[in-house]
Amino acid sequence: MAAAMDTPIDLEAYFRRIEYSGPRTIDAETFKSLHVAHAMHIPFENVDVLNGKPIRLDLPSLQAKLVRGRRGGYCFEQNMLFAAVLEQLGFAVARLQARVRWGTDRVLPRTHMVLEVDVAGRPWLADVGFGGWGLLEPVSLAEGESRQFDWSYRLCREGDVWMLQTPQVHVWQNLYAFTRESQLSVDFEPGNYYVSNHPDSRFVQTLTAQRVTPTARYVLRVRELIVASADTTTTRTLDRDEELIDVLAEQFGLVLAPGPWIPRPAIGTGS
Repeated sequence: MAAAMDTPIDLEAYFRRIEYSGPRTIDAETFKSLHVAHAMHIPFENVDVLNGKPIRLDLPSLQAKLVRGRRGGYCFEQNMLFAAVLEQLGFAVARLQARVRWGTDRVLPRTHMVLEVDVAGRPWLADVGFGGWGLLEPVSLAEGESRQFDWSYRLCREGDVWMLQTPQVHVWQNLYAFTRESQLSVDFEPGNYYVSNHPDSRFVQTLTAQRVTPTARYVLRVRELIVASADTTTTRTLDRDEELIDVLAEQFGLVLAPGPWIPRPAIGTGS
């Protein structure tokens, strides 16, 4: 397991950010409650990438942005912050690299970060940074299915490779694959630079904001808002800039000023 970072987390500010007022004991219930609170209150988003701002993974920068600035971020930011919080509370945490498999059959580089957390000798997979289709609760790091509110997940393995899956139209779909080799924080810097700068990165190309709740998944891509429940999925196109800004505030808690991050409307729509 990786050693705790030197820079302390302002736990009181973090707990206010995720609206958590529960116990701080080193046990499974506290761990699960923190995971759910973080996943529900700090959205997945890439606005800074589209504004040309560097994405920094040091703890002062993460606290300034995600906690005090009440912004969101992608996997490296989210899970780096969550790992530091857990370690400061006394949990044992390993940082792992993963390959995204969601929506593609291509072999992608390891540009996703997940966590392995040991609680009383039992390993758990934690991930607060996969967005709308990601986990609400951690899952026991063992093969099998689990149910989280309205959502189902499955962990399976092939040799040393673990795969997290979720069902889509009654068919299990891969989310990402990972191994349990612990990484240092610096090992995530190349992937972080790639996803925030490379022209082929989806985060450089496309605005997205995502959030999961016990009963709904909210996914904004460019100007399309998808709201999925266990039974239905609705899609809404946000033609006007004002409408886009309002939805980001109302559904994702992101209060943003207009800027380069706003995608151009489709031809024939208003602005």
